[in-house]
Amino acid sequence: MGHALGPGQRRPCRRDTDGSRCRREDRLKVPRARCASSPDEQGWRLVRSDDVTPALVAGIDSSTQATKVVVCDAGTGEVVREARAPHPDGTEVDPERWWEALRAATSDGILDGVSAVGVGGQQHGMVALDEDGQVLRPALLWNDTRSAGAAGDLVSDLGGPEQWVDAVGSVPVAALTVTKLRWLAEHEPETAARVAEVVLPHDWVTARLRGADRVRPGTARTDRGDASGTGYWSPHEDRYRLDILRLALGRDVGLPPVVGPADTVGEAPGGMLVSAGTGDNMAAALGLGLEPGDVVVSLGTSGTAFAVHDRPAADPTGAVAGFADASGRFLPLVCTLNAARVLTAAATMLGTDLAGLERLAQQSAPGAGGLVLLPYLDGERTPDLPFASGTLGGLRRGNATPENLARAAVEGMLCGLADGVDALTAQGVPVRRVLLIGGAARSTAVQVVAQNLFGVPVDVPPPGEYVALGAARQAAWAVAAQRGQAELPAWSHRPAVSLRPDDPAAGTRVREQYQALRTAVHPTTRREGRSEPAT
Repeated sequence: MGHALGPGQRRPCRRDTDGSRCRREDRLKVPRARCASSPDEQGWRLVRSDDVTPALVAGIDSSTQATKVVVCDAGTGEVVREARAPHPDGTEVDPERWWEALRAATSDGILDGVSAVGVGGQQHGMVALDEDGQVLRPALLWNDTRSAGAAGDLVSDLGGPEQWVDAVGSVPVAALTVTKLRWLAEHEPETAARVAEVVLPHDWVTARLRGADRVRPGTARTDRGDASGTGYWSPHEDRYRLDILRLALGRDVGLPPVVGPADTVGEAPGGMLVSAGTGDNMAAALGLGLEPGDVVVSLGTSGTAFAVHDRPAADPTGAVAGFADASGRFLPLVCTLNAARVLTAAATMLGTDLAGLERLAQQSAPGAGGLVLLPYLDGERTPDLPFASGTLGGLRRGNATPENLARAAVEGMLCGLADGVDALTAQGVPVRRVLLIGGAARSTAVQVVAQNLFGVPVDVPPPGEYVALGAARQAAWAVAAQRGQAELPAWSHRPAVSLRPDDPAAGTRVREQYQALRTAVHPTTRREGRSEPAT
């Protein structure tokens, strides 16, 4: 979908060849007079027509790092406009910053003429609201590990990992919302006592899209995909586990109702439909059009490996989170805290940039001369080592070169995700190909290593905002559902770069030396079962 945009920038409609603004009335085949004559209070204009099928839908990715917006042809999924604006860095943030970023990204009319919009948001974030809908404290994000101790306590309080898997499909780690609520109750009891409702980032943004200046209790809605990442909603029972909410916070509070995947939750000022929205990984699955046998390995701020599946996961080791997806199925997922930023850190160590790191890595052989990096630079979620740090092993005088360090960084980042793919396989998830996405997936060095590391074909889809694209596809589904069309719209996908293993034995050796160092440094990560790549 082209090069990344700068803060507040938008990409014009591809069909606008003379450089002027996209002619919405031509595109929708309605007379100019049918366009709204002035922006609504959000600054967006809706093309109104009673006899023409709406042609444009929008998706918003409210991620850790930025708000990204795409506007798509509702029939084909072709991206015709896109924009972005940054979020502040950190592991906690005032949700109002998300809203400001969305306003900045849409300030020049990118949503004009859009009939429906959906939001894909970073999962797990705790947004605590008082009885007037005011945010009580900065939202604790998924990558905030201060609740690691609370996670361990909660596991014990319910009776152990098996009891958690039976209840909600996932074993608590610091990322899950339920652990953040326990931390709040223990460390900020006065704030905890004022909580009237708890919502997730996508819930909050979606509610604000409907025109309110705050998210008053009872007005937010969520979906089963994002709800399944809280730790107090059960994917296999399709209900909140209020007993677990009380276990974490000590009392009942309001929670947003869970709506269906094709439901509409309201309208933005001006009449634009607002779909249910979902979590970012669930939206990415929609945007990529995943089929059984496809496993996504995403290399962004975090690393994830996930797939759509017809039954919920139940992994008492805690490696696989048993999430729901955004289509009525399930989304078993493995997450690592350390992904693309491992490469950035390695480049800094070597006094170069990412392009320089890529050149160096390609000058080293598979296995990096025996040099191995455990890339737990920000602690780690999978394996559950929130207080760990990175480890460089196998260092000898003969392999202490910049090229080997660069290669070890790439291999270490990907080995953690390859372990995640194995964990999915152990849950009965078929793995016939890996789809490699995210910023780091564009690296030639990453693609070269991945080709043999996973043991199955690897496809690299074209660069794109797949979370936002999936949110837009959900919005198109909501429009179709209002017209009695129950099926998720089928969108076309551009061809991917296909990589077939040409030396799988080399990939096996890389993984074996990585696993040997991991279990030596962190014995609790030793697992029964195979150590070779998935087949």
